[in-house]
Amino acid sequence: MAIWLTEKSRIIVQGITGSEGTKHTLRMLASGAQVVGGVNPRKAGTTHEGLPVFATVAEAMEKTRADVSVIFVPPAFTASAVKEAIDAEIPLAVVITEGVPIHDTTEFWAYATAKGNKTRIIGPNCPGIASPGASNAGIIPADITTPGRIGLVSKSGTLTYQLMYELRDFGFSTAVGIGGDPVIGTTHIDALQAFQGDPGTDAIVMIGEIGGDAEERAAAYIEKHVTKPVVAYVAGFTAPEGKTMGHAGAIVSGSAGTAQAKKEALEKVGVRVGKTPSETARLMREIMQNR
Repeated sequence: MAIWLTEKSRIIVQGITGSEGTKHTLRMLASGAQVVGGVNPRKAGTTHEGLPVFATVAEAMEKTRADVSVIFVPPAFTASAVKEAIDAEIPLAVVITEGVPIHDTTEFWAYATAKGNKTRIIGPNCPGIASPGASNAGIIPADITTPGRIGLVSKSGTLTYQLMYELRDFGFSTAVGIGGDPVIGTTHIDALQAFQGDPGTDAIVMIGEIGGDAEERAAAYIEKHVTKPVVAYVAGFTAPEGKTMGHAGAIVSGSAGTAQAKKEALEKVGVRVGKTPSETARLMREIMQNR
């Protein structure tokens, strides 16, 4: 089992003919994912890397029965690309693009809500979602782990890869990189809810970082709704106050949003928090070995 992405998922790529779209389309295909076409209005009616290119998401869905779109378009055009996916009511839109203005993300997130939330948005500024052995939508390397029963939700792409690799002998049901921008479509809580309901997931790794209160809200949700064991890591214990670190959302203001505050909130509800990514992997390893 997996969440949101399975071996039956049929993927299209918005921006398939660009350099990043091309590179990662080929990687997704090599991993065994069902990539069935792409979207570029200026090249509609042609083929690219053997795949048909369509003018719109709606046309691509009609012709290919696609149910996932991976979006590789420049930041200035991302909002319109996501809105197009929402209008077509594709079930899952994975927004890889980095540097999308927060105003634009807020706009398309609100647009999705106004349209009834028929499209789940992951991202922007994220590595995507992978269900090892089944499908891969985004830029997560397909060969760093194996299928298994750990669920992973992470703000950080590189830490996603590290935890997947360190726990490769146990493997993952699904890994979701939600992105580190201040406004994102899918949250820790969304993934926690889905993993809690997934019979193929036995335990959950949650990776957060300084800034905002997403991890504190996740802790409150875990306390009330999650019965599966959760292990967490919070990046940014040594970050200086007032300086943006890596992700646009990773900034500490006063005592709010610190790694220590997040760690304490999570530990208060029974989540084991590692001091390093490797310690976090070790904590999860202990849980899985004792199941």
